[in-house]
Amino acid sequence: MRIVTAEEMYEIDRRAVHEIGIGEDTLMESAGQAVARVLMDRFPAEARIVVLAGAGNNGGDGIVIARVLKSHGRSAELWLVPPKNKLRGAAAAALNVYEKSGYDFRDYGEEEALLDRELEQASVIVDALLGIGAQGDLREPYRTLITRLDARRAAVYAVDLPSGVPADGGAVEKVVRADATVTIQYPKLGAFTHPAASYYGERIIADIGIPPAAAAGLTSRRSTWSLADVRRTLPRRTDASHKGTHGRALVAGGSRTMPGAVVLASRAALRSGAGLVTTALPDAVHAIAAGQYPEAMYMPSPSSEDGFFRDELPLEAAGDFNAIAVGPGLGRTRGARTVVEQVLRQETVVVLDADALFHAADLLPLLRQRSRPLVLTPHPGEMARLTGRTTEEVELDRFGVSARLAADTGAYIVLKGPYTIVTAPDGTQHVNTSGNAALAKGGSGDVLTGIITAFLMQHASPMEAISNAVFVHGRSAELLTAGSHSLLDVLASDVIEGIPAVLREILAET
Repeated sequence: MRIVTAEEMYEIDRRAVHEIGIGEDTLMESAGQAVARVLMDRFPAEARIVVLAGAGNNGGDGIVIARVLKSHGRSAELWLVPPKNKLRGAAAAALNVYEKSGYDFRDYGEEEALLDRELEQASVIVDALLGIGAQGDLREPYRTLITRLDARRAAVYAVDLPSGVPADGGAVEKVVRADATVTIQYPKLGAFTHPAASYYGERIIADIGIPPAAAAGLTSRRSTWSLADVRRTLPRRTDASHKGTHGRALVAGGSRTMPGAVVLASRAALRSGAGLVTTALPDAVHAIAAGQYPEAMYMPSPSSEDGFFRDELPLEAAGDFNAIAVGPGLGRTRGARTVVEQVLRQETVVVLDADALFHAADLLPLLRQRSRPLVLTPHPGEMARLTGRTTEEVELDRFGVSARLAADTGAYIVLKGPYTIVTAPDGTQHVNTSGNAALAKGGSGDVLTGIITAFLMQHASPMEAISNAVFVHGRSAELLTAGSHSLLDVLASDVIEGIPAVLREILAET
């Protein structure tokens, strides 16, 4: 599903109205009907619903919502925050239809003192105050209204986005914290960037029937990546498959202090379908790793006295690899940097993670020289070092920072975190829709590196391979916590063992 900025949504609405010929009042009616259906499906007939409507189109949606609820015999109270004569366009028309339908509304300006009692008695509060147009500091009375909502006991359902949240993401000050948000047609950028995203609650998409032609030709290429996308793009194996068909991978990393990271990445690659996996690691930890899983081959390399790589890997004797991943447990030593430089010069697909990204920040010219696909998998702190920004700046502009780094280096960027963003060099961006807080634990990133490496060797499209790998990684955590695990106890190795269940789900006949 497409993800849009506020400006893009305005343009889509404009095209729908002026080029396709859908009336603005029709769009508002469709939006209000869609939200009303959600409320009626979720709450019993006796639920008391208070709708707070502002002056713009978001407020107009609220007016339609209140009318539809009342028409179905529901207990709905419409509070109009601006004076009636301040409404314009479709919102004014919606209020006219509301009143001609025989329904009364409460005037906030005249009855403000009564609102707290109404909110206290409400089962549900509908936030239709501001919509995507809110920018900068909030004016009164909206600031006070939002403060009042903070103390409510009722469930809050926001229309399109919580009032006060910037549609395109960024810093927040005074905003509605919704229990659920019914997004109209397309999700907005802010729904996937923190801190804005944390105010949405449950996300519900209401498709109001805007034709795809209204969004055709927009330069942005952002979309969510879901189970349906993975099912559509994950390659199926043929009866003629053999181990060489699905790729030879090299996973390089590990050290005396972090011997397990490279093991996790290698095991994840094997569990994700790689035909052959060779683990390159310092010879000081070879014996430790070799006993962990018998399916891999090993490339022990000279180690320094403190148990890190001392020099380049002995690649000449290892044959050709279809993909090389480097970084898990690698360390930040001179020898580790030498390995990263060596790998970047190889004419094959390369994945950089963990400490390899630390070294890559000093090797940007070498990254730009590559002709074969390169994948960088930073968390926000690593992204900050790669781009020369602060972590806070990265978090506030995840889409923009990712797109600029991909364009600058020619690499595929996997900016990890809630709603991991995968960005291609051409600017295409996929936002992952799987995963949960169980992944917030050491080793999870190493597992993701292994899955990405395996999938890159099995897909024709790097973008699809990476997006599918990120989804599988997150979906494994979801299935684990839906079964015998909690968000607290999942280990990285559990995520690996959860991969088969995810792949069965994806490959099941639908």
